[in-house]
Amino acid sequence: MGERTSGTNCITYWLRYLNIYSKGLVSPFFSVKILIMETIQSAITQEHIKNGMSYEAYRLLIDQLLEENKTTGDNHSESMLDYAKLNMQRMNKWDKIFKPSDELVNAVKLIDKPIHWLVLTEGWCGDAAQNLPIIAKMASLNSNITLSLLLRDENLEVMDAYLTNGGRSIPKLIMLDENLNELGQWGPRPQPVQDIMTRMKAEGDFSYEEFNLLGHTWYAKDRTKTLQKELITLLAG
Repeated sequence: MGERTSGTNCITYWLRYLNIYSKGLVSPFFSVKILIMETIQSAITQEHIKNGMSYEAYRLLIDQLLEENKTTGDNHSESMLDYAKLNMQRMNKWDKIFKPSDELVNAVKLIDKPIHWLVLTEGWCGDAAQNLPIIAKMASLNSNITLSLLLRDENLEVMDAYLTNGGRSIPKLIMLDENLNELGQWGPRPQPVQDIMTRMKAEGDFSYEEFNLLGHTWYAKDRTKTLQKELITLLAG
């Protein structure tokens, strides 16, 4: 997780554990954990919420850009356009066939106060295409949830506050209350897919092409089950 940039709203806490071993007072095999809570400032402002897109507007933007042989961001190469076109098909598929579990529906409907779900995304991102339709469907189940989508490369001040292992990985979902106090976050991908990336990088000779193949194969087999479980856990926390 990257270091948060400063802002106007104090939103969350880092949890840091200090293990104390007291010779003669406690066993050396026993650790006393002291919880130290430090406030950090939000990189997200009301302006970000205001400028965020709905899921429908995001889909329309991608369609319009593809008609111009473009995608979101500044890189409109053939490979990036191919990614965006594939992602459009993936989102179309999940929009059509995704049905949330009863457990997920119940968890979402328990939200009884207005909250914001802010998602950092891009049209060329395969993980976003696999997960964003599910997040959008969840948000649609409860009128207390306002879903706002921001393009990563146009909002790096937010992205750099929510890094994954130092990288600008997306999608990134940040849940906030009305005062922009952070309630939770998820992303950039379900843990098993993240584990695939971590393992491949540790083994060396990391290839995004190979990772994409393995990752999207995993998504097809899992059929959103893991994502739903992770989001249920997040909401319960």
